Amino acid sequence: MPTYTWTYEDADGGSLTPADAPTQGFPTQADAESWVGEAWQDLLAGGVEAVRLHEDGAELYGPMSLRPAE
Repeated sequence: MPTYTWTYEDADGGSLTPADAPTQGFPTQADAESWVGEAWQDLLAGGVEAVRLHEDGAELYGPMSLRPAE
């Protein structure tokens, strides 16, 4: 069964590890996307500007900005 994980980037594209980020992956892409949909404001407040979604280490998409569209 695949595992879905997020990676987190600061404004310069550098890697971050937020304190409140899940330590284990998600069982489905929908679960992972649902979590980031609920947590994006806290992530943004903690310095995360963008996220990337991975399935078993392979990038599915990203970077996806956490900033609201203007």
